[in-house]
Amino acid sequence: MSTRIVFMGTPDFAVPSLTALIDSDYELAAVVTQPDRPSGRGKRLTPPPVKTVAEAAGIEVLQPRTLKSPEAFATLAEFQPDLIVVAAFGQILRSNVL
Repeated sequence: MSTRIVFMGTPDFAVPSLTALIDSDYELAAVVTQPDRPSGRGKRLTPPPVKTVAEAAGIEVLQPRTLKSPEAFATLAEFQPDLIVVAAFGQILRSNVL
């Protein structure tokens, strides 16, 4: 039985950690990242680098505005992770997530 992992990260800094998990024998259940943000002169919505990598690998991506809501926590809990790996996520995690 493989360890179920949820990965939480957002910028380029987090991509090598996510890639290492994708290439490992662990079961990557989902990726949680920040919502797409406007960028550039045209202010077009741009996905976080972690989202791009996760979608290319076929991993489910969650983009909650905050993890403080009971709904966001419930969605995260549905994945029943054995472990949550965090790399430059961009939100302070509450004790119920930890």
